Amino acid sequence: MKKLFVISIAFVSLMLSACSSVKKEPYDYTAFKQSNPKSILLVMPVNNSVESNAEVSVLAQASRPIAELGYYVFPVTLVDDVFRQNGLMNGNDIQQASIQKVQQIFDADAVMYLDVSEYGSSYQVFDTKIKVSVSGKLVDLRTAKVLWEGEAKVVSSSTNANDGVLSALLKAAISQIVNTVKDKGYQVSQQATHSLFNYGKNGGLLKGPRLIAEEQKQKQ
Repeated sequence: MKKLFVISIAFVSLMLSACSSVKKEPYDYTAFKQSNPKSILLVMPVNNSVESNAEVSVLAQASRPIAELGYYVFPVTLVDDVFRQNGLMNGNDIQQASIQKVQQIFDADAVMYLDVSEYGSSYQVFDTKIKVSVSGKLVDLRTAKVLWEGEAKVVSSSTNANDGVLSALLKAAISQIVNTVKDKGYQVSQQATHSLFNYGKNGGLLKGPRLIAEEQKQKQ
């Protein structure tokens, strides 16, 4: 019986070791590199969260990290106005629009579609968590091919693990009120969009032509 127990422990340890050694497969950027987009049309996200302003907040935070990677990003306010003038009032309408028509209007290389699945604060017994979950899909406007897909989730907590029970309850209650009034999800969405597009991670966006040119210039 003791021998069987030792064998079982060894087997479990081996399985855990094998699982921990599994690495994520490198992201396939073949289509992305072949397309080599220089300009990206960032459009109003689809809002699948319970917060009515989630898509606007995420859109406001998403353009900067893409631009910092070296892509030309069309002014999001102007883009949204053009879509509204053509009867496309939200992210769902825009994503159903003809790729060819969108390309004709804006003459962009690619379009970035975003989907917000979680946004805002949720009250728990000892904590208030602010969650933002967003996924993205980059589509070539010339060929309609999907060049890149990714997702990110950021959870921000309002309490400290060292807080006492009464203190944690009080902080969670106050945080829920503050988060509702100030929309802390807007701040967390900044972290979520940076995480989504982060070049430094496997599966992030590739560097754009402007950033590549700037880096080459600095090396000279």
